[in-house]
Formats: sequence, C-alpha cells, structure tokens
Amino acid sequence: MKIFKYKKNLASKIDQFKANGNSIGFVPTMGALHEGHLSLVKRGFEDSSIMVVSVFVNPTQFDKPEDLDKYPRTLDRDVALLKTVSKDKIWVYAPAVEDVYSNEVTSEKFSFDGLEDEMEGKFRKGHFDGVGTIVKRLLEIIKPHYAYFGEKDFQQLLIIKKLVEKYHLEAKIIGCKIHREPNGLAMSSRNERLKPAYKEAAPFIFKTLKNAKRKFKTQSATKVIHWVTKEFTNHPLLELEYFIIADTKNLKSFQRKVKGKHYRGFIAVYADDIRLIDNIALN
Repeated sequence: MKIFKYKKNLASKIDQFKANGNSIGFVPTMGALHEGHLSLVKRGFEDSSIMVVSVFVNPTQFDKPEDLDKYPRTLDRDVALLKTVSKDKIWVYAPAVEDVYSNEVTSEKFSFDGLEDEMEGKFRKGHFDGVGTIVKRLLEIIKPHYAYFGEKDFQQLLIIKKLVEKYHLEAKIIGCKIHREPNGLAMSSRNERLKPAYKEAAPFIFKTLKNAKRKFKTQSATKVIHWVTKEFTNHPLLELEYFIIADTKNLKSFQRKVKGKHYRGFIAVYADDIRLIDNIALN
C-alpha cells in the first residue's frame, strides 16, 4: 500500500495515473478508522480504479484545543484496516500539518448560502469554516473524479456539495448511507471512547429517531420535537443538545409540512462528555 507524506509526491502520482484514463476516488478522514469509513471506500470502488484516503487530524475543525489533543492518532492500525479492503488499490495521504497548511494554520471564511448557520453551525461557531478549508485544500491537491461522504454528517454533506459548486471544483460528491453498529448506533470514532454504561444506553438515540419517524406520519413537527425532547428529559444518562426537523434542501425548520418536500430529523446528544450526532429521513 502506497503511503504519501507529501502532497507534491501524491499529486504527481495521481497525474500519471489519470493520464492513463483511470478514475480516482477520494475519502477524507481524520483517522481512527472504523467500518463506516471502510464502507465509503468500498462504495468508491464501484466508480473508481484507485481510492485515495486521507488520514489527517485537521486542527481547524476543533472548537477546543483539548479535543484536538485527545483525538486518537492510529495510522498503523488505519493502514492495516484499509488493507482488508485492498492492498494495492488504496493510496493513503498522511501528511504533517505543515504539508497541508504551510506556515498558516487558519481557516478561510466561507458562505454556504446559510447552510452553515443551521444546527451544528449554531452550536459550533466557525466549525464549517474549518471543514470547508480542509476539504477545499484536499480536493485541490487530489483532484479526484469522485469524493465520498457519509450521511451521518448530512449538514456537512450539503455544505461540501455547495463548496464544490461555488468554487467550481471538479469532484462529484457522493453521499453514502449511514453505517450503523448492530445495535443501531451510528458508527463514529467517538464510540470507542464511550464508557460501558453510556455505550449500552447510546442505541436509544436511533430507537428514538425511528419512533419519531413513525409519529411524523400523523403528527406535526412541533409535536414530534416535543415528544423527543420529553423522551430525553426522562433518560438517566443521555442529554439532548438538540432535535430539529428540517427541509433537506436548505436545512430550515418549517411551520407546516408541504407535499412533495423532503424532511429529516437531526439530533445531537451528550453521552457523558462524548457528543453523538445522528439523523433520519422522515418521508
């Protein structure tokens, strides 16, 4: 498996490969890989001859310095996991911060037509500037034909599609369904940090989302939101940060359901000090 530390070497290799008519797929990660990441890579091989996987803990995406320090760096384990998918058709880009940011580790300022101001944007100020900065730089370095993102971060997926549109980047962004643990918990690198009692409790999140979906068929968004809030108020371990029902195109909340529009329920929950997000299509 080829592992690249420097963007110059990776870009040169990609140019050679594309010149021969081969397609490049891309999955950006911050490492600590799990089956959810592998599902994106496997999906990528449906379209692409070579998959590039970046393993880079991006400093501009962290609101708190201590969270950046705590984030696991497990490159050897990550490479071993990727080898279970393919030993020779996956290229890993694992750069140092300096190779990506040179001498200035700062976020660019972006406008995503208001998508960045909803949900996660309200609770994590500047977060999507960090996301936009690193994804834009990686897409410019790798220049893939396709890039794959999970729907667990649905807001991020829409924002990256808007980024590609606004900056005329060549990659086609493909959203992939949420990969879940057998108990329904959305796969995340954070799940490994859950204490046993909280890991046992966490599937309640997806169970509640499924029940909210059933209720949404016959009840208003306001009533469903009230019900979800009450469910978590009564839960002994899990603390609800938000549950929002929004239009899937603009992520805006609404007063009344409109036929033909698509809605999604979005949730963020604290399990002790671990923040978990999830979402579900409601219609």
